[in-house]
Amino acid sequence: MIVAMALGMTAAATLPARALVELNVNKGNVEPLPIAITDFQGGDALGAEISGIVSADLKRSGLFAPIDKSAFIEKISSPDATPRFEDWKVINAQALVTGSVSKEADGRVRAQYRLWDTFAGQQMSGEQFFANDANTRRVAHIIADAIYERLTGEKGYFDTRVVFIDESGAKNARKKRLAIMDQDGANIRYLSDGRSIVLTPRFSPNRQEITYMSYESGQPKVYLLQIETGQRELVGDFPGMTFAPRFSPDGQKVIMSLLRDDGNSNIFAMDLRSRSTTRLTNSTAIDTSPSYSPDGSKVVFTSDRGGRAQIYVMGADGSGQTRISFGDGVYSTPVWSPRGDLIAFTKQTAGEFQIGVMRVDGSGERILSTGFQQEGPTWAPNGRVLMFFRDSAGGPKLVSVDLTGRNEQSIPTSNFASDPAWSPLLE
Repeated sequence: MIVAMALGMTAAATLPARALVELNVNKGNVEPLPIAITDFQGGDALGAEISGIVSADLKRSGLFAPIDKSAFIEKISSPDATPRFEDWKVINAQALVTGSVSKEADGRVRAQYRLWDTFAGQQMSGEQFFANDANTRRVAHIIADAIYERLTGEKGYFDTRVVFIDESGAKNARKKRLAIMDQDGANIRYLSDGRSIVLTPRFSPNRQEITYMSYESGQPKVYLLQIETGQRELVGDFPGMTFAPRFSPDGQKVIMSLLRDDGNSNIFAMDLRSRSTTRLTNSTAIDTSPSYSPDGSKVVFTSDRGGRAQIYVMGADGSGQTRISFGDGVYSTPVWSPRGDLIAFTKQTAGEFQIGVMRVDGSGERILSTGFQQEGPTWAPNGRVLMFFRDSAGGPKLVSVDLTGRNEQSIPTSNFASDPAWSPLLE
């Protein structure tokens, strides 16, 4: 458990106010904001570790440019003291982060930070957090989220986890295991033993449960898994294959595809409380990859009913099925943005795989990344960043890209990795 408390403003906050520094993330081309992040005082190496994680989070977002510590003029001796703002303006640090770490008598770690606007000479925000040793990385991510939100006006996405498929072994005999990690690749933990092929894990809105597909019965079936306890259950023992599962926004339903003996695949939703099932599509085509809108009122999916796979939208009850994509190529894996304004997708055209986004009516299609065999986008909870997987150098690896398409980042994993799914912000 992590406990947060706001820190009061220091004397510097009483100075005449000028416009505080802010970052307009809605501009087409955002210049990264120069920010100085000092090593947090105390805690031996822990202070430097926490400030290093904060710096890495902000840098990976593409919106911030942490300044090399060798350029710092002032040596911060107390995070509560007002900095010498002139020393930070000289090196063009538009924002400054100071902090400290200490151990409480009860064994908890206390970490605090202050965010300063160096040109206005004011503290912008400050908080302190109490956590056990196991949660110190989380504290760093929470601090990075707080700084991100204060400077951009939007929620951060650093205190999150990603569930994915860890792949190891020879290409013709891959062991595939469910795995979970922090969004930056740290703290990898395995959730299955690799004896059965597993695919397409997806988070529940409650953050503690995932749904995924497994071949352990000999054909694809959809399961639920409690992350912390390891408890599993089958989602309906349907005849035929079930695949491409995803939760509804309230976590009460799982929507998925069901392949019948006639070769047709249609979309069904199951109420997890009553176990009642509703058929949403009834076509002689392959309807698959359903994803709910954030308010649960609509579903986006793919169908080849028009001759090749394109993106369609329908009501959550299956009504009003409407095609929204009309570009060249084949579309797959559509997923609705948490903000509700965009749909991400994979597109295959002219021998290339592309990750792109479009508005929910199909207009404004933009390609963010093009490469060999890349697919499966998943949204960060603030709707600003996508993660997907790309085959390269013998196997798939995880990659992230923001909505500008200019900030592409590799996500470190110990083995090959595919099928990522981003969690909501942790609590």
